[in-house]
Amino acid sequence: MSIGQIILILVSVLVAAGVCQRALDRLRLTDRQALLFVALIFIGGLLPDISIGRARVNVGGALVPFGLAVYVWARAGSAKERLRALAATLVTAAAVYAIGRFFPNEPETMPFDVNYLYGIAAGLIAYVFGRSRRSAFIAGVAGMLLADVAQAVMLWTDGIDQTLRLGGAGMLDTIVISGVSAVLFAELLGEFIERCVRGAKRKEGARG
Repeated sequence: MSIGQIILILVSVLVAAGVCQRALDRLRLTDRQALLFVALIFIGGLLPDISIGRARVNVGGALVPFGLAVYVWARAGSAKERLRALAATLVTAAAVYAIGRFFPNEPETMPFDVNYLYGIAAGLIAYVFGRSRRSAFIAGVAGMLLADVAQAVMLWTDGIDQTLRLGGAGMLDTIVISGVSAVLFAELLGEFIERCVRGAKRKEGARG
């Protein structure tokens, strides 16, 4: 069982236990909707990739996560937040693409799985530029997919005939790590910053 599948199972347990209620509320998702999407990603990841032209797309690793990101984006609170989510997606994609340029073409030579690094980096960058939980999640998921597309386009431009694989193999793990870590960063770091700001305001009020 891959790390992405393990995370999906853990998320399901936490959602069923009601631990993720606050995060789901911010994402405009109910418990049932969250469990449905988790199940679709898990099951879809086990299905064969779909061939679309020069691309092979995995249902659980690409189509379902992208559909969830679009759903969350459509339910964003304002047009400003939607634009911020799109901007954060572009920044995340560019950052992940740039990170990929620094690593060797043979990932097996690395002492760790590069896909995990991509996922965590995408989640952190998505949070920093997305600023809200919804924008961070959207940018984390869509940014990773967009970075893969950009990489394939660059190879095609250089005359390298390589199949674009979206969401397959280890990429499902990366997408899951990216989306979940983006929300976790927003929950943990965002809550910490909010408390610090509230504490500072209280001290200023007490002095006044």
